[in-house]
Order: sequence, then C-alpha cells, then structure tokens
Amino acid sequence: MKLSQYNYNFSSELLAKYPAENRDESRLMVINRKTGEIEHKIFKDLINIFDEKDILIFNNTKVFPARLHGNKEKTGAEIEIFLLRELNKELRLWDVLVDPARKIRIGNKLYFGQDDSLVAEVIDNTTSRGRTLRFLYDGSYEDFRKTLHDMGETPLPKWVREKVEPIDEERYQTIFAKEEGAVAAPTAGLHFSKHLLKRMEIKGIESTEITLHVGLGSFRTVDVEDLTKHKMDSEQIFISDEAADKINLAKTEGHRVCAVGTTVMRTIESSVSTTGMLKPFEGWTNKFIFDPYVFNVADSMISNFHLPYSTQLMMVAAFGGYENIMKAYDVAIKEGYRFGTYGDAMLIL
Repeated sequence: MKLSQYNYNFSSELLAKYPAENRDESRLMVINRKTGEIEHKIFKDLINIFDEKDILIFNNTKVFPARLHGNKEKTGAEIEIFLLRELNKELRLWDVLVDPARKIRIGNKLYFGQDDSLVAEVIDNTTSRGRTLRFLYDGSYEDFRKTLHDMGETPLPKWVREKVEPIDEERYQTIFAKEEGAVAAPTAGLHFSKHLLKRMEIKGIESTEITLHVGLGSFRTVDVEDLTKHKMDSEQIFISDEAADKINLAKTEGHRVCAVGTTVMRTIESSVSTTGMLKPFEGWTNKFIFDPYVFNVADSMISNFHLPYSTQLMMVAAFGGYENIMKAYDVAIKEGYRFGTYGDAMLIL
C-alpha cells in the first residue's frame, strides 16, 4: 500500500469543533467487514450489539497539560512547547516539540510563567521540530510537576480549534483515564459515559484496561510514499497479567474481543504469543500497522473518523478492509458524520 491511497474528499468543515452534548450520543456507523454492509446507529446502541462475556479493551492513559507558552531569552520572541516525553526525572530532561522551531538553538534559554519563574535550556536537537530541554528547577520533583501542571494547557489539537475552553478540561479525557502520561486523548474512548458502562456491566459485558501513553508516534505525519519506509516513534505501553488473562479467556471461549481505538489495537498487537494469545508486557512499542496485516487478538474495533494520510486511517483500513473503509468514509461524508477528535464513531465487526 502507498501513502497516496489514503486520501479522500476531505474538508476542514468535516471536523467537529466541540464534543456531542452527551458522550454516548455521538453517531455510530457499524460496518460488517465480511459483507461491507453499513448501518447507522447512536453510540449508546453498543449495549444491543455486544453480548454477555464479550470484552471491550480500553486505554486508561490520562492526558496531562502538555502545552506551555513562553518566551526566548534576549529577544523575548513568543514560543510554544509541547511536552512529549520525560527522559530523566532527576535531571528534569524532556523531549519537546517547539514552535517556531527555526528560532531555537542549542544553548538558548526559554522562560515560562508570568514572572518567568520556570526556565529551561535547550541542550539537544531531537528532530527538525523537536528539542531536548533541561528545566532549571531547584525544588522537589513533586513541586516541579505541579508547576508544569499549573502552567500547562490542555493539548487540544489545533485543527480542532485554536482556543482551549473550560469544556476541554473534562471532555478531552476519557472517563476511565487514570495513568497520566499522554499528550493526546485516545479519542475512541471519549464516547463512553458512566451510564453506558454501568448498563454494559449489568448486561454482563466484560471490560479491561491497558495503557498506551499517546505521544508523537500517534500523530506524526507520514512523509514517504512507500509505507514500509515510515518509522513510528516509540510510545510506552503496559499490559497487566490480569488484562491479558481476561482477554485470552474471552478469546478462547469464543466471545467477541473489541479494541476501543487504534492505540489499544497497537498495544495488543505489540505483545502476541506464537499461538495468537496476548502476553503481559511493560515497555515501548513503535509498531506500525498497515495493509496487509493479520490481526491476532481483537475481532472488532471502535474508531473515530481519522484524517487523510494518517497512520490511524491506515490501521483501520487494514482491519476493516481497504475498500470497505474508504467506501464507509465516502458514506460518512454524504451522511454528515463528524470527523476527528470530537467527532462520531465507527464500529467494525
């Protein structure tokens, strides 16, 4: 498959600027990957699709306020940094994206906060846009993280809208977010409400959680036509013994296993035994899934409608079938589905 095959008739008008009034009342397109049949439902209709002992796998990562606004030393030029990954706790080292990157050099000092109370020094170039920063902070690690939290802003993607609003504090987190470490929300999980989860629990539908801390790997653009030459950035993942056991039991007993989102699918496909069972794991993954690919664990998947040329669209097309998914995207456009982070959902069975 080539990059150019993952384009469709996209317009920025398709992107949802705000979430649905209620989490579980987004629209839901249901696709049968064997027949290509498409049905139109509401997200909370999931309760009627899954049966007792089927299992849904959630990503419990929690978004932290990763966007900081500051100024460059001497010139006072405004800069924005996007905290990607903590490299060293003791030395306060972080991988970050910088905008505008062209103005920042190794050795530059950057100042944050109204009184310039937080200072960072650029010590390395990691990518064309990325840098490694050392924060010059004398207090305890707990105080340092609190300072980052207080100064940081919810890292809502700028293609949603430029200005972050109070609604984003709550709605840009899933209701099962626990493990802090993501710079973007696992968007398929945003559709689940407490009420829907309770109804599913009462019906006997199982659920479990894994963790993938969403980082640059999930949203770096693909800039090569030959997809085999694209390298994903590594992201940290955790699969507990308990989660692996629950998923393997459902799979062995013939129940449906549903990956809620591309981050979940990438996590579970990163730790598979030779017999196709899920293995507990703690580490990093740079797995890039695109057609053709044989999926081992999940037999169903929930996803949002993704942007053209994105690695998420490539994975969804590999799972649902390229022709099925590209046709479904055309139908979604005609039917007025909302795309992107706060958009509607797709269930592939």
